[in-house]
Amino acid sequence: MNKPIRTIAIFCLLLFLGLMLNATYLQYYRAGDLNEDPRNRRVLAEAFSSERGAILVGRTPVAESVPSDDQYDFQRKYPQPFKYAHLTGWFSYFSQTQLELTQNSVLSGDDSRLFVTRLVDLFSNSSAKGGSVQLTIDPAAQSAAYDGLRALGEGVEGSVVAIEPSSGRILAMVSLPTYDPNELASHDFGAVAERAEQLEARDDEPLLNRAIQTRLPPGSTYKIVTAAAAIESGNYDASSQVPGGATYQLPETSGESGLIDNEGRDCGSTRIPFTQAMGNSCNTTFARLAIEVGADAMLEQAEKFGFNSDYLEDLPNQAESNFPVDMNPPETGQSGIGQFEVAATPLQMAMVSAGIANGGTVMKPYMVEAVLTPELDVLPRTEPEELSEAVSAQTASDLTELMTYTVSSGTASPAAIPNVEVAGKTGTAQSGQDDVPPYAWFTSFAPADDPDVAVAVMIQSAPGTERGEIAGGALGGPIAKAVMEAVIDR
Repeated sequence: MNKPIRTIAIFCLLLFLGLMLNATYLQYYRAGDLNEDPRNRRVLAEAFSSERGAILVGRTPVAESVPSDDQYDFQRKYPQPFKYAHLTGWFSYFSQTQLELTQNSVLSGDDSRLFVTRLVDLFSNSSAKGGSVQLTIDPAAQSAAYDGLRALGEGVEGSVVAIEPSSGRILAMVSLPTYDPNELASHDFGAVAERAEQLEARDDEPLLNRAIQTRLPPGSTYKIVTAAAAIESGNYDASSQVPGGATYQLPETSGESGLIDNEGRDCGSTRIPFTQAMGNSCNTTFARLAIEVGADAMLEQAEKFGFNSDYLEDLPNQAESNFPVDMNPPETGQSGIGQFEVAATPLQMAMVSAGIANGGTVMKPYMVEAVLTPELDVLPRTEPEELSEAVSAQTASDLTELMTYTVSSGTASPAAIPNVEVAGKTGTAQSGQDDVPPYAWFTSFAPADDPDVAVAVMIQSAPGTERGEIAGGALGGPIAKAVMEAVIDR
């Protein structure tokens, strides 16, 4: 071999070695990073084209993959789009949201619990298929919540959450306005981008899951927590006399800005029965009780029910409900009636009722009942988990007595169910803005002596309702009743 040929051969050998080293580096050291790089369209296209598992309510899919006749093998479909949009979210070429995001590893088949399935697919040369996710949702309760909100008229903004008190299973979660996730999962990427921009630009925020992402003053529904703090102090029980009166001037204040009244409801002149105070939703009573209990005890009680923390892992972007710290006496009084800086999500207020219904123990809420293999074999189910011991069993019993009186003889009567004892509380919270009407709240549970379901309803805006007619009992009570009946009658 002469020198020129030897030089070319060595050069080619070096090129070959460099190629092998680069291939080894990419295949063994960079493969993971490259697969996870969002700019890697090859991996993205393969995932988008694969058959994902279904999201199930019972055995009915609310999200599924069906064969497609375009460049991709499968198309994601949502058979009941508007009712379940805020739970399923959507799976698109560009992004995933809600359960499509948090359960992506299962639905795509990458979850370690589906290792055996992947192995079988590999040896049988079958196409990989994702696992399925079964939800805790009760379809009848979900329909009752959705239909109830829609019945309030065009443009309503609100949410409903229902929980099984003994386990924390979420039985219903609805948010309006809603949207069609099919439009965001389309293979027409231009149309997807255009539709996403339209939805994001709307003032009524249809993409927002108000059940867990909207915090508003809970108004008088918060009086349940104030009553819990008062009873836990040891100074009161359900049969006690509590402070009453038509008006109450908050300490360190003067004039109307610090004057609490009861908007005409009968709250006596000095001391009144605790049942009357809760039944008539007496602001003067609960502002006084909050100040009497003190800011620190009020904060401790709120946090035992879940305020100032997050606890739902199955859906992303949960907003923490807020109870303020370091309050002075007038601020404490305002917080006792669910105003000042107190802000809660509908999920949070459902958990307050659920904790009382469960004898004082708050269970951690969850929405994924079980993960299933592609053949629908059940992998480990979600086990209920205790979140906190909010109040004693005796306090829970006293609160139940106060709340059942409120339904049988007080402001929460629209939620009454024949032959079933119901516990409930209304709320109408001032928005603090002259051009924004108040928010209507309602929370309840039933049957009161052996609860199956706890519900919270929040109406943020009901354009067809006159401002003077907005009230938690009138707007939220019938919806809560329908959801409770759907669960009890199943």
